[in-house]
Amino acid sequence: TSDLLFFEPLTLEDVLNVVERLNGGGIEVPGRSGKVAGVIAQFGGQTPLNLAHGLVKAGVPLVGTGVGSIDEAEDRDRFKAMIEELGLRQPESGIARGLEQAVEIADRIGYPVLVRPSYVLGGRGMETCFDADSLRRYMSSAVIASELADAPVLIDRFLNDAIEVDVDVLADFEPDERSRTSLLPQRSANARAVICGVMEHIEEAGIHSGDSTCTIPHYSLPSVIVRRIKDQALAMAKRLRVRGLMNVQMAVKDDQVYVIEVNPRASRTVPFVSKAKGVPYARLAARVMMGAALDDLGVQETQDQSFFAVKESVFPFSKFPGVDVILGPEMRSTGEVMGADRSLPIAFAKAQMAAGVRLPTKGSVFLSVREADRTAAEPIAREFLAMGFEVFTSKGTAAHLALRGIATRPLHKLSEGARPTVLDLMANGEVALVVNTPTRKGAKTDEGRIRATATRMGIPMITTMSAARATVDAIRELQSGAWNVVAIQDYF
Repeated sequence: TSDLLFFEPLTLEDVLNVVERLNGGGIEVPGRSGKVAGVIAQFGGQTPLNLAHGLVKAGVPLVGTGVGSIDEAEDRDRFKAMIEELGLRQPESGIARGLEQAVEIADRIGYPVLVRPSYVLGGRGMETCFDADSLRRYMSSAVIASELADAPVLIDRFLNDAIEVDVDVLADFEPDERSRTSLLPQRSANARAVICGVMEHIEEAGIHSGDSTCTIPHYSLPSVIVRRIKDQALAMAKRLRVRGLMNVQMAVKDDQVYVIEVNPRASRTVPFVSKAKGVPYARLAARVMMGAALDDLGVQETQDQSFFAVKESVFPFSKFPGVDVILGPEMRSTGEVMGADRSLPIAFAKAQMAAGVRLPTKGSVFLSVREADRTAAEPIAREFLAMGFEVFTSKGTAAHLALRGIATRPLHKLSEGARPTVLDLMANGEVALVVNTPTRKGAKTDEGRIRATATRMGIPMITTMSAARATVDAIRELQSGAWNVVAIQDYF
């Protein structure tokens, strides 16, 4: 429990004001007359990391991972050099400072590409561009033009149909800036890193990690791939001289592991991993940053427990009527919940319940997917029908399924002006679930109106095929009724 709380903006000026106040009017050297021994920048997301340089320049000791390591992880050129030094893989990428340079890079690495301004929070301004026209529109937008004035746009090859993975690591290596603080002991010969948890995302790569659903333990990755993921994460923690927590985001495609991003700080996943493993990683990390060694604390990698823990995001869409609810690389969630069960589908269903989404066990489903997802929609439609659901579809989806012997009920497009439409059925309470993978974005498009209406009426909305697969499995388990509520302590 904190002895003091300061309700101030998290800016360099305000943090320095707090330090000066506690030190009686000036910044003192720790261990002498000063009261502030140092600042921990690992527990507040990206914002404290952005303040680290200014704090160190002002003479405030940084506790934990040093600013040199933070720079190496944040600077794209230095990070790329480190990845190559360690013999790891990254998606092909480039850095653009203008429209034509961006188009040239995208042509070289191939579409689709993931584009984003540098040094942004929550994936702000990130977008997936599938062709040169969409990239030109992105680069020409007023928001991105203003971002380009200060920092370049980062362009990465987008890994289609890849499995995204989050890894949290705890390490006790001595930071480079040891001279800035007297809190750490002499470097131990046994300095090391341990894996806190490997989380497999249910949504495919391309959904912001803060918006995605993920699970511990992993459910589809081969053990040899998981071992490779762990080894790579540990190697990066050692190379970056991490002291405290580190989060790595990776993607697996065609049995190859790609490093997407490394954050030398605690991620939003740490509380989730701690509950899933029964280990207080934030507490341990704080002690490590303040000088304790992993060996002294007896910290070892904790094996996955005999249950599944599923993290689900909570979204504010119901508070904003008419807003399109597509998930993508820009983060939109405002909270997180967790569901736990020995059955993965039930753990997923419990997480949905906790997020305010109650999956139906009977009724009608509206299924409308983009052309690239129609093959994946075939088993989804078959299973809904087998479970007793009536399946309504858009005309394009219906035609594709009919050729495969799957009979559904096609509905008129909103733009055709004919009735009934899916909006009519939703208004009459005749649709219990909507599965829609988007082809067009925006609240004024037909798809956007359907998604916004479903959200406003509290109808569960699924916008990725991987989530649709998990939803089908969960509904099948819910129909069986063979599940119950268990306190999380009882799983241990």
